[in-house]
Amino acid sequence: MAATPAPPKAPPKPTWKPGAGVEPPFPWLRPTIRIRLTLLYGGMFLIAGILLLSIIYLLAAQALNVGSELPFKIVEGTVSSNVCNIPDGTRIPASELNSALSDCVNQQRQHALDVLLSRSLMALLGLAIIAFAFGYAMAGRVLSPLGRITRTARRVAGTDLSRRIELDGPDDELKELSDTFDEMLDRLERAFTAQQRFVGNASHELRTPLAINRTLLEVHLSDPGAPVELQQLGKTLLATNERSEQLVEGLLLLARSDNQIVERKPVDLAEVASQALDQARAEAEQKGVEIRGERKEAVVQGNGVLLERIALNLVQNAIRYNVPDGGWVQVDTEAQHGQAVLVVANTGPVVPAYEIDNLFEPFRRLRTERTGSDKGVGLGLSIARSVARAHGGRISAEPREGGGLVMRVTLPI
Repeated sequence: MAATPAPPKAPPKPTWKPGAGVEPPFPWLRPTIRIRLTLLYGGMFLIAGILLLSIIYLLAAQALNVGSELPFKIVEGTVSSNVCNIPDGTRIPASELNSALSDCVNQQRQHALDVLLSRSLMALLGLAIIAFAFGYAMAGRVLSPLGRITRTARRVAGTDLSRRIELDGPDDELKELSDTFDEMLDRLERAFTAQQRFVGNASHELRTPLAINRTLLEVHLSDPGAPVELQQLGKTLLATNERSEQLVEGLLLLARSDNQIVERKPVDLAEVASQALDQARAEAEQKGVEIRGERKEAVVQGNGVLLERIALNLVQNAIRYNVPDGGWVQVDTEAQHGQAVLVVANTGPVVPAYEIDNLFEPFRRLRTERTGSDKGVGLGLSIARSVARAHGGRISAEPREGGGLVMRVTLPI
């Protein structure tokens, strides 16, 4: 027999993702656009100042005629000067006197140029500091609309599509970008609202016939005189109807949990996890799965029913996708670093890392899609992710060494 080929390995993922909340390596090597604009403004001013200073220095040197001879000559007489180091009353030949005076005047011209250059450089340095500070302030003012757009985008990323930028000011490129972004948000909000309305209405409409079917099947199954074949068919249809009801309830909850939670109350994740374990304990005992873990107090602001659904979905998945014998599920809750954390780990089959993201898609299971299964309808993790996002948190999964998964839910306190 040919050996079964091993599953392909997932490509390595980068250690840092932009926007993931993790500090990039060497953050000082990634200056903000405000710093870059400041350096650009200040650098341009500094270059212009150096060019201007060079031109002024050359023009001053040309005007002073450094190195040229005196415009006059002394024929006879005496000259005294403390600057040129010529003592009073000393009679020296006219040629030597003219040469000494020429050297002295040239030295004074060069000294004047040196003083001009040094003081100009000091003035340029002071003005450069002022220019960098002014450039930083101006860059902040120019980029303030961009910051407003960014803040609005962050709020929209939290599924609050009702936010708009509504930028005031001149009709420039930033105003055009803001208006375009607002138009995109309008279209997105209409699309999401229509989608949620459709799912909600469809789920409500499907509830009534499913409830009627369940009632009729239960009435027929309660008849003791019904044939065995009919009872077996009724049980099969009742199980199918129950699965359809779970699917409808899951779709309704998924549509509702995609919105922000408006009414929030203090909810202890430890109590929520305990309630979920109580509901799933019978199934765990039936499958021989051990329940363990430590539930510490971790209070968050949110909806208790939806948070309990997160815990129940994770626990049920951990129980159903477990090893046949000697399996366990560990449920821990705690508060750390300003966040409440719920961790559900379990034994189970080995899960490739590249299939983790697919588990959170609706109707997706490990290596199966939209197929019948007695383990659920494929909406559990999708609902858990939607509820976590609605509470401003996130859910992540990673393969456990030896098989199984470690599901981690983090919510702001």
